[in-house]
Amino acid sequence: MWLSLQSCRSPSASPSSVIHVVLGNEACDLDSMVSALALAYYLAKVSVAVFVPVLNIPRSEFPLRTESSFLLQEQQIPDTCLIFRDEIDLHALHRAGSLSLTLVDHHILPSGDAALEEAVIEVIDHRPLEREPRCRVTAELVGSCATLVAERIVQGPAELLDRQTAALLHGTIILDCVNMTPEAGKVTPKDTQYVALLESKFPDLPERNVLFEALQTAKFDVSGLTTDQMLRKDLKVLSSDGLVLAISAVYVTLEAFLQRPGLQQDLCAFCQRHGYGGLVAMTISFNEWNEPFRQLAVYSQHPAVRTVCGVLECANNPPLDLSPLGSLYPNICAYHQGNTVASRKKVLPILKDFLREQDSCGTTRPEGRRDPARYPRHGDALLEDDAPLPPTPMNSLVDECPLDRGLPKLSAEAIFEKFSHIMVVRPSTSSSPEKK
Repeated sequence: MWLSLQSCRSPSASPSSVIHVVLGNEACDLDSMVSALALAYYLAKVSVAVFVPVLNIPRSEFPLRTESSFLLQEQQIPDTCLIFRDEIDLHALHRAGSLSLTLVDHHILPSGDAALEEAVIEVIDHRPLEREPRCRVTAELVGSCATLVAERIVQGPAELLDRQTAALLHGTIILDCVNMTPEAGKVTPKDTQYVALLESKFPDLPERNVLFEALQTAKFDVSGLTTDQMLRKDLKVLSSDGLVLAISAVYVTLEAFLQRPGLQQDLCAFCQRHGYGGLVAMTISFNEWNEPFRQLAVYSQHPAVRTVCGVLECANNPPLDLSPLGSLYPNICAYHQGNTVASRKKVLPILKDFLREQDSCGTTRPEGRRDPARYPRHGDALLEDDAPLPPTPMNSLVDECPLDRGLPKLSAEAIFEKFSHIMVVRPSTSSSPEKK
């Protein structure tokens, strides 16, 4: 039986009670989400206090976490059960003396949340500690923070580990540890130990290979996303004094991307909404032999920005081996990229040099250019950069607190009201990728 928010409150809880928030990092990847949910569920079962898992992104960003959405759907857990960062005012709760924080999958809060540091009572993290928190700490270099949460839960009463919780932890550890493959350099003996333990307790959990492939497929599935969401899912941003440039990894062929209905209008709106002077879209897909196939497109309404096309065509460190492709749009230059090992990580220095040259030449900045500090970067560098987990101390690729995007929509009273209306979610039958 999975987390009912009703079970996260004590019978005597009131809006004046202290709320114990279990908070993941701002990247809010699968590990961060599941660690927060599973630990809050466990703590609520062993305590009379109110424990609330909070996902550290706005609700509007959740559709971009496609692997997280997939795993919750597999376990028949609706996202209406979730509380997101823009739905709870942690700073107001702290000022009222009503907040305790447990951090999972990070241990240092960003500058926008520095005032909340004194509310932190516990940390569970799987990265090296940048500094020693002044609270209870569980820190160990394992492949997944979910492994440490699983260890904590297993140490408690046996009946508190139900199949849904086990399935979430199991899937998360397998994805983080690249299907427990030693060659990937992520898995540790403790990760292996707890995956095996979960499988022994619940023999009907999905077979590892099937589960990993399903999660990996979901991670790169953009079929249900709008153009704006697709571009934000795996986005890097470079800025100079005169220009902000977006570089998006897109996981479809360039032909499919260029054929999206209303693409020209969508790209224009995307750049205007986020203050970008131009966009470089780097697509990656795979052929029948599972070999990467790369293409690239540059979009801007400003001719001066589109001069980056010539820079990319002439690049030699590394050479991209670009071959022009036809485009239906005058503001888009499209290419086939012959050098398939030139990932975005290797293209970024070329673009940085371009921006420095633009500044040195005094190129007029595009109209509508906004302060890049107001526009955080979204998403993790997924397949493109072989990026590690979000770095400490920020543990994120954003530079601002999610609350900067707008006022919170849930007061403490509304949270308790939400608790009272969410019912227990129990799947009628076991659901797994094997049965899809």
